[in-house]
Amino acid sequence: MSNQNSTTPMPAPPQTSSLKQWNVIVHNDDVNTYMHVISSFVHLVKLDGPTAVLKTVEVDTEGLSIVATTHKEHAELLQEQLQSVSLTCTIEPA
Repeated sequence: MSNQNSTTPMPAPPQTSSLKQWNVIVHNDDVNTYMHVISSFVHLVKLDGPTAVLKTVEVDTEGLSIVATTHKEHAELLQEQLQSVSLTCTIEPA
């Protein structure tokens, strides 16, 4: 048996890249009231009252609003929650 000193290279440290960000977008519809949308933004997206009002007005006047930017798993969760309260919501890469 040979007694060789073999050195195995150490693995490189893991890459620490941030998770890709996704936009949660709520679209205008002719069904939901301002109060329902504002309440949904406060309770589900955790927006403060004034921001929820501004985002609701933006949805109404511009046709859509980005209500959150987060990692994909959380964006998908918010999308499902917003859709469960009858809001039209999509996600897309930020």
